[in-house]
Amino acid sequence: MMRKALQAAIGTLLLSLLPCSALAEGRAEDAVSAQVAAATAEWISTFNTRDAARISALYAPDAILWGTVSQTIRTTPGEILEYFEESSAKRPNLRMFLGEYHVRLYGDIAINSGYYTSRNPVNGQEVAIPMRFTFTYRREGDRWMIVNHHSSRFASTPVRCQPVRLAPVTQAPSRSVSSIFANGT
Repeated sequence: MMRKALQAAIGTLLLSLLPCSALAEGRAEDAVSAQVAAATAEWISTFNTRDAARISALYAPDAILWGTVSQTIRTTPGEILEYFEESSAKRPNLRMFLGEYHVRLYGDIAINSGYYTSRNPVNGQEVAIPMRFTFTYRREGDRWMIVNHHSSRFASTPVRCQPVRLAPVTQAPSRSVSSIFANGT
């Protein structure tokens, strides 16, 4: 009888600790989500300095960037730096403003998807362009480094869409994205 009472007491104690454990896990996940959100905010503030070296330093050495105005995927630190050098030279007054975003955690990998708005003065008028983004981060020590970044303008709403009948493809041609843009096909 004493043994059953002791087992019941231990069981009750363990059950009472479960909500505390779940609450602690939830708080830890919230803290990590906040770190990832802070990494995105750091990208925004660093981008707004227009310092290409500082911006590209937020990317891991193996990162990939598919920039908003890039016709090629940037796969090396040098290519990522070049993208931001070109962007800063062409639009030195361009600034980004963070909008809604959603962080998802997968261990040492995190994904943040949402939108930001670019604002750039052109001929005395501010031009605002809403864009969507996805940052994929990898935790490296105490930092979240960008390993994949895609950014694109919101698609315009087509006036009229017509179905297109496609011929079956037996083998896709092997062409780079830049050759498609260069040839216009």
